[in-house]
Amino acid sequence: MSQLFSPVAIGNLTLKNRIVIAPMCQYSAVNGEATDWHMMHLGSLSHSGAGMLIIEATAVEAIGRISPADLGLWSDATEAALARVLKAVRQYSAMPIAIQLAHAGRKASCNVPWQGGAQIAPDQPDGWQTVGPSAVPFGAHDNPPVELDHAGVDRIKGAFVEAALRAHRLGIDAIELHAAHGYLLHEFLSPLSNRRTDGYGGSLENRMRFPLEVYDAMRAALPASMPIGVRISGTDWVEGGWEVEQSVVFAKHLRERGCAYIHVSSGGLSPEQKIPVGPNYQVPLAQRIREATGLTTIAVGLITEPQQAEELIANGSADIIGLARAMLYDPRWPWHAAAELGAQVDAPPQFWRSQPHQLKHLFSES
Repeated sequence: MSQLFSPVAIGNLTLKNRIVIAPMCQYSAVNGEATDWHMMHLGSLSHSGAGMLIIEATAVEAIGRISPADLGLWSDATEAALARVLKAVRQYSAMPIAIQLAHAGRKASCNVPWQGGAQIAPDQPDGWQTVGPSAVPFGAHDNPPVELDHAGVDRIKGAFVEAALRAHRLGIDAIELHAAHGYLLHEFLSPLSNRRTDGYGGSLENRMRFPLEVYDAMRAALPASMPIGVRISGTDWVEGGWEVEQSVVFAKHLRERGCAYIHVSSGGLSPEQKIPVGPNYQVPLAQRIREATGLTTIAVGLITEPQQAEELIANGSADIIGLARAMLYDPRWPWHAAAELGAQVDAPPQFWRSQPHQLKHLFSES
């Protein structure tokens, strides 16, 4: 039996297989509101046969967007727009849906990637003043963020809670807290971006304080049955920055708080990063954290082939495989993986007759 297609639990939620569609920004929202693009995009992925779909990084306040075209969940209007999309998707798919709640911090106010992705100055159209743990810009030529005072820290913590409650009202199945890729919570974790001298800076304990407070506040506000996971960058790939042993300590604190899973990526904090990109290049980070903490762990990073993913689950490197670009390139990747590994996936009955004759048992009719 394929290990990749065996069930796995995240908190009280059981996934039918261990393939998760990782969050992928689409830069296609209007004023934070989901559009028809999201309906088509998420609708397509909801028929992929994956175990769970995680909605893209979703800003908890307007200035927390990476770009002016980012998805948000900070108002009745953004909630209603996402509700419309989810209603359409759920009409035809029972796939569990999670959402990644995020704040871009000093990496906000940027153009979309296909327009270069550079930061937009606060005095330019569509630009705004960014915030961060310290007044240290991401790039040498970027506008420095405003250092958050304690009132600002509390405001953003409250914004995460409000967005989490909106997600719960929408019937979202799980929440992923974004503490990776150089965005706000990661900025607090890394000594490269956090130069504070108060209780939120300096020691590892202090640098972890704000991300853990956000987690605790969301956990207290939500029903115990709703899983909360956390995405982290296992390392900054920069000497003197955040690294895997600090990630282990952070993950242990999350485990003690009942965190449902940890989703291990890397990088994004500094332009000075030197990433050894190659197949499975981030998997050792996930494996180290899994072995040290016992947390249910999602591994990512140039995992593109079904047998490759199968072996990572079978050898204990991770509990779940996260796919992003591979799913954009092949939105039926789980179908093809199940065919190769002799497993079954869920698919709507409208697709059942697409099965090749030799794969007539590919689709589950449950």
